[in-house]
Amino acid sequence: MKKFIHIVFISSMLLVAGGCAKQELEERPPHLVTAETLYTSLNGFESGLNGLYSLVRKEREAVDGSGNNLLAMLATVGTDNLDAHNSAFMGSISQNWKSLSISTSSVYSQSFLWLYQVVNAANTIISRAENQPDIDWKGGSATPDQNKNRVLAEARALRAWAYRHLTYLWGDVPLTLEEANGSSIRTDFERTPKAQVRNVMKADWLFAEQYLPIEPAIRGKISKGAVQHYLSELYLTIGKPDSALIYADRVIGTGPYKLITARYGVEKTQPGVAFMDMFKDGNANREEGNTEALWVWQWEYNTVGGGANLMRREYSNTNYHSLISIGGVTPLQLTKQRGGRGIGRAVPSQWAINLYEPQDDRGSNYALQKWYILSNAIQNAPSPADNLPPGYKYGDTIKMSWARDLVYTSKTVRNDWPSTRKWDNVASTDVQETLGYNDQAYLRLAETYLLKAEAQFKLGNSAGAAETINIIRRRSHASEINASAVNIDFILDERSRELITEEHRRYTLLRTGKWLERVKAHNFAGGNQTATARDTIYPIPQVVIDANLTKKMPQNPGY
Repeated sequence: MKKFIHIVFISSMLLVAGGCAKQELEERPPHLVTAETLYTSLNGFESGLNGLYSLVRKEREAVDGSGNNLLAMLATVGTDNLDAHNSAFMGSISQNWKSLSISTSSVYSQSFLWLYQVVNAANTIISRAENQPDIDWKGGSATPDQNKNRVLAEARALRAWAYRHLTYLWGDVPLTLEEANGSSIRTDFERTPKAQVRNVMKADWLFAEQYLPIEPAIRGKISKGAVQHYLSELYLTIGKPDSALIYADRVIGTGPYKLITARYGVEKTQPGVAFMDMFKDGNANREEGNTEALWVWQWEYNTVGGGANLMRREYSNTNYHSLISIGGVTPLQLTKQRGGRGIGRAVPSQWAINLYEPQDDRGSNYALQKWYILSNAIQNAPSPADNLPPGYKYGDTIKMSWARDLVYTSKTVRNDWPSTRKWDNVASTDVQETLGYNDQAYLRLAETYLLKAEAQFKLGNSAGAAETINIIRRRSHASEINASAVNIDFILDERSRELITEEHRRYTLLRTGKWLERVKAHNFAGGNQTATARDTIYPIPQVVIDANLTKKMPQNPGY
């Protein structure tokens, strides 16, 4: 029975939406959707791509529908700049690497399965587009060949995106490039060297760059600029900074992408800073004014197929801020203006909070919740007025505190700890709402500038790197730097200031060989105490190893 369960598990990893067993009968009932009936026209392939994008978006959703387990935390929490707090899922592991980072953890098996679902959904589209006969590729203003190449480009770009996650998280992983179906169940997978997998990723992205538009016709689709960005990062990863610089410059210099440097959009006339406008609901998409966006992910409130994300719930600490007690009074109400209810599964480390200069917009209270102003019923509407502690009046300030570091205990929860405001969006008037429904920029141009600076530094051009970094710093009113300040640690610091909770911080630190060093130096919510070199890579899930019945699959060292 145990072996049967494992076979079913690995089979489900390889059988994906859109894939099915080869039909043995000639009849194709019109009410049944199979790969053979779906992938016969451009519209069918668009439906398949919609399913693929839905799988990709799960990174910012819950792996299991729980409303707690954010997949993105595989690559963000337990680093130098993001501490586990009120933890679940990956946060719990990062508080106790030694005991909880184990091959039998469902965190790893669920995540591994999800990424191979993405890979195999992409493989199905690619295989059918290349091999299914008599496909009607007509549609829109493009030629049939243009439509086919664009479909292939999207699927290949997203397959490479999934392997990017897999190689950073697990190193050498099985490389599968063929459509899986019921007649091709395998129990003899081998772990392909990650260098070889990355060569496939490079080929996929180079193909995609040729055929993807700069401005996708449909919101949410991956753009040429996003693919060029990933190529720049990949070339840094494999030690080719000259090529990395070429692709970063293609994004920065040849596309329509521009940094946001002035206030715009839905809250333009309200107090705030330009840096934060792109995170406001209604401002994320390029047609809404976000010239910095390379790839925007879509969620929609109260809409069939709209979906929801977990970013506010996991990264905002507002629910715990509202529990602060002063003189026996809990003053702060949850309000729409304050971003609704978050539970702060992960929060900035003390080190990350202290990185900002006083005048840096990215560290201001518009970006990091460091204090609240006690507000009356009109200001809090439709929520009630804040409760006034003894000696306080409306307009007074309630301050958060980070003078004492966030140190791991069995109940690491700090009601007064600052948290990011990048995801403070409530789509409805229900401030207790768990989920988020706002569109979000997934990749943006500022990160490309920082890839460019890293490439310049590695090529010996520290002056050029300093100027590239200064372009980012000027936007946020941080002081400018000169060439003597530039080293890999400063670049990593600047990435934290700009991209906290956005970038896959774990991958950045692994790529630069800095993960363990920086976790030991800056993460006191478990990382400093328990992280070792073993933890730079996750264990292959035991269910995957057990399911590989006819060929031994090696485990990562130390597990």
